[in-house]
Amino acid sequence: MPKINKKTIFSVVVFLLAVGLTFFIFSGRGKVLTFNNQDNPKQKDQAVGTSRPGQAGGASPFTALSCEHYDRRPVAVMISGDSVVRPLSGLSSADLVINMPVITNSITRMMAVYVCGDPREIGSVRSSRTDYIPFVEGWKAIYGHWGGSHFALDKLKTGVVSDLDALTDFGGAYFRKPGIPMPHNGFTSTARLLKAADQLGYDLTNKTKEFFPHLSLNEDHCQAQDCSTKKTLSVGFPGSFKVEYKYDFSTNSYYRWRGDTPEIDANDNSQVEAKVVAIMKTDSHQIEGQYNEVTVIGSGDSVVYQNGLALEGKWQKKSETAPLQFLRENGEPIKFVPGKIWIEVVQTDQEVNWQ
Repeated sequence: MPKINKKTIFSVVVFLLAVGLTFFIFSGRGKVLTFNNQDNPKQKDQAVGTSRPGQAGGASPFTALSCEHYDRRPVAVMISGDSVVRPLSGLSSADLVINMPVITNSITRMMAVYVCGDPREIGSVRSSRTDYIPFVEGWKAIYGHWGGSHFALDKLKTGVVSDLDALTDFGGAYFRKPGIPMPHNGFTSTARLLKAADQLGYDLTNKTKEFFPHLSLNEDHCQAQDCSTKKTLSVGFPGSFKVEYKYDFSTNSYYRWRGDTPEIDANDNSQVEAKVVAIMKTDSHQIEGQYNEVTVIGSGDSVVYQNGLALEGKWQKKSETAPLQFLRENGEPIKFVPGKIWIEVVQTDQEVNWQ
């Protein structure tokens, strides 16, 4: 029998291992997650895809803008409104952001919703409040937050949404960022959240084509004479929480300011902008002296700002699981300009100016 060379044996073994590994992965028994090292949060994250590949022409159900993973399930994240942590990370990447008081006539907090955007960092991540949960339910989103009021946590324990709480962090979805005081140093990313959601068995596929109707592309810029000048939308939250949107006709965008300072995204130093700003007027009152209760089920007055114009109407959310709608006075849905959306939830007596 001829003597077999050791190099030949080694080559055969390597070949057989490669064939076996290939069969293991492509037979569905192995699962590859495109996710970076959890120990290095500054490294750019890669998003976990949905269970079906993206197709040409697909668009976000919020913005109507096309993107690679338009069919990915929305991810909603609670974000601080406090001035101590500004500039915040990840606001420019959100398809939609809700800003709402968590204390009557005082502090506001945001919830950013992501489908197309993949920010490398999102934060500062803060706690949940019950008023935000019905929006998560209506959009069938995965919900990221750092703890919450006991009202919110009791509700989340019932399983009403696919929940990712940092206090019971699964899979390293969150991290503490050095150099920032607690409780403001909690951060995450869409990639981290999607990886954890996938490991928990949550469905990662969006099944809703659109949450808001949209104008066609040839209708998305105002042609009227009264929208060709620059105007400012002011929302009367107190102190450093005061919000302004400065409309620029040349870009047909509303540039966000807070506390007389531009709202900057720390990820890329860009100013946050929107194509649609919707004012949702509703009731708010304190409970237990430290929490807020905002009416988000039912209907109330609204004003939608887009194309440099103000469209008065009604907001409507028929149930906790129904999506939010903005309607004209005759009940017809308001068609949004394609692009990013900001929703400002204000008390009925809150001052809102457009001039």
